[in-house]
Amino acid sequence: MKVSDVITSKGSTEVFTIGPDAPVSELLDELGERNIGALVVSDDGTHVLGIVSERDVVRKLRGIADPTTERVSSIMTADVHTCTPDDSITAMLEIMTNERIRHVPVIDEDEALVALLSIGDAVKFRMQQLQFERDQLNEYVASAR
Repeated sequence: MKVSDVITSKGSTEVFTIGPDAPVSELLDELGERNIGALVVSDDGTHVLGIVSERDVVRKLRGIADPTTERVSSIMTADVHTCTPDDSITAMLEIMTNERIRHVPVIDEDEALVALLSIGDAVKFRMQQLQFERDQLNEYVASAR
């Protein structure tokens, strides 16, 4: 199975982005209003400059007197682990596990943003696969009787 299968299963390729110069207050509003855990940082909505997650907010804004005045670029993760639609789901999950991250941007051959997948998207896809396999097995067993 490929990353593209998870994207198709997810049903949406919409990726929410935020500019690197945006204030953290805007970031907080976006995360809260959209009920999401991360935003891709991008100047043009297409190319990945970084990613900023709830974890970044918690870990990097601790101890700052007025964290809402900080810029997204000061707390984003600039070393972004990405994958392509043709990568295997196993490879994507290994990245998430090994790097202890919950979101992986999916980029095409031109390094343009295609989707953003979360660990939740991957787990949901895998659960659907297991359900399908169970149903197929039950049908096979029932027809063999």
